[in-house]
Amino acid sequence: MLETEFLASGDIVTFPNSNERRLRVALRNLDAALAEQREAIALFRAELAALGTAVNGLGESAQALKERLHEAAEDTALARDAALRLQQTAEAMTRAG
Repeated sequence: MLETEFLASGDIVTFPNSNERRLRVALRNLDAALAEQREAIALFRAELAALGTAVNGLGESAQALKERLHEAAEDTALARDAALRLQQTAEAMTRAG
């Protein structure tokens, strides 16, 4: 690739692109790519941390739901027992009546 330079007189002088210049350009491009990669990795880590927080919150919510379901099951069992006693009382009163 050739590089051009304009002289004050308006003439164009063409300089060959040296290996050293190409290497410098390649290194600058590599530095830019590495900087982009560092930024992408930092964003990825931040997203992983947010995901971890969400998963922890989900685990806590699941545990709270499990506890509430257990309490509801106990309440249901108590209500069933009370209903059976009431039914037995009603049957006994019907027989006695």
